[in-house]
Amino acid sequence: MKEIEPIAFFHSPLTSKFGIPRQSGVAEEVRGRIVFLPKFRRDEALRGLDGFDYLWLIWGFSENDKGLWKETDGLTVRPPRLGGNERMGVFASRSPFRPNGLGLSSVRIAKIEGGEIEVMGADLMNGTPIYDIKPYVPYADSHANARGGFTDSKQWEKLQVECDAHLLSVFTTEEIAALKSVLSNDPRPHYQHDATRIYGMLFAGREVKFKVEGDVLTIVKIE
Repeated sequence: MKEIEPIAFFHSPLTSKFGIPRQSGVAEEVRGRIVFLPKFRRDEALRGLDGFDYLWLIWGFSENDKGLWKETDGLTVRPPRLGGNERMGVFASRSPFRPNGLGLSSVRIAKIEGGEIEVMGADLMNGTPIYDIKPYVPYADSHANARGGFTDSKQWEKLQVECDAHLLSVFTTEEIAALKSVLSNDPRPHYQHDATRIYGMLFAGREVKFKVEGDVLTIVKIE
């Protein structure tokens, strides 16, 4: 079997694993760009794509430590949606620690220009390799009233994001909306709930430091 190779790489304001949305679509305001390798950066490869609203991205968890998944202890995982307290089968989860380390995301097309695709709502960090893209087709990909397993019974509670306006002045209006969307989904590890701890997340070339108390996330510094 032929070894798969990237067709493109993803460009995003999220440059580290910490802070990446746990699913595509939960932070719809985050913009990113699919930048194709030269041999695929041709208009004919994208012909007809402007008639679709969404894409499926097949990509690689390139920042996971090599060899981290092991058959002996990798068959079950602790989904964040369950608070990290219950184990589920790896194939009943979207954990990044998988036998083949492949991700699948649905993203909204914002613009197609110059052989690149600008998308909204991706859960990919900057530099992620993309192995294939396919159009989202509602008649086949949308299933009304489908069950969502344990995600149906465990709702993800969003945080209220607070910050002094002068701290956010280093970002554009669009970047502020994206940052708040990411933070509202609580980027902390599921096992950390220390109200005194200061967390740091890289976003658009700056480190955003914040703390969380109850359901309120407060940005305390931007460097």
